[in-house]
Amino acid sequence: MADHERFTVATDIKVYFCDPQNPWQRGSNENTNGLLRQYFPKGLDLSIYTQANLNEVAKRLNERPRKTLDFETPTKRFHQCVASIG
Repeated sequence: MADHERFTVATDIKVYFCDPQNPWQRGSNENTNGLLRQYFPKGLDLSIYTQANLNEVAKRLNERPRKTLDFETPTKRFHQCVASIG
């Protein structure tokens, strides 16, 4: 992210870069990879799936309660954020 400093100043959101080859520094990323592996084993060619298949998996994952969201779904949290904006 080339403009991370400008982004941080504009949004007051801290940017953190993980060290290469240190997956434990990317906890939610690694968790998401694990969830995806339930549907798509590592090394699988995703081109064998239709967009509809991929959309269905995304829907299932976004409707799955997450501990990090106090057992709410990502979909519900997203809609709450959108509603609070406007």
